[in-house]
Amino acid sequence: MTNKEKYKQAFSAIHASDDFSLEVEKMERTMKHHKFKAMVAAVAACVMIVGSATAAYAADVGGIQRTIQLWIHGDQTEATIQFDGDGNYSMDYTDEQGNVKHQGGGGVAIAPDGTEAPVSDEDLMEELTAPDVEYEDDGSVWVYWFDQKIDITDKFENDVCYVKLVNSEKTLYMTVKYQNGYATSPNKYLSPSTFN
Repeated sequence: MTNKEKYKQAFSAIHASDDFSLEVEKMERTMKHHKFKAMVAAVAACVMIVGSATAAYAADVGGIQRTIQLWIHGDQTEATIQFDGDGNYSMDYTDEQGNVKHQGGGGVAIAPDGTEAPVSDEDLMEELTAPDVEYEDDGSVWVYWFDQKIDITDKFENDVCYVKLVNSEKTLYMTVKYQNGYATSPNKYLSPSTFN
């Protein structure tokens, strides 16, 4: 006789009590009840997510629109901005003469391995709040950063100008090449040969 047969013979005389069978049935019903509740909760969550997305889509036709306060040419301006999630934005605002202006942009970030990914909304906002250099028709050159308007026309030497920008939150060191771009750093003035 094999071990398997010996076990069958030994345990064939043992039967589960009725109380044990009832307990097993109760556990099976409880498990089914929990599974049903979990399924109902999952369906409710899906309906809520789809409903919310539909409401946001209906309210904004696809993207998330925000109304923000932004410094444009040294003036705090209310702008409506929309990020598309693919590294692009479009913005509408009214300038100081009452004209509605439209602006847009975007970009990609390149990882060290060479792969490209759309820039984040935060990166786009950082770009929108960065200093700006404007060359006016009268020949003057201005730097705009938050509420600051700085005339740098007479500060160029050999077509390069260095400007220290300070606001309550941070300090930037700006190197401007006349009509050939600019660079900023929170630590030091960058050499004109390192950009453009």
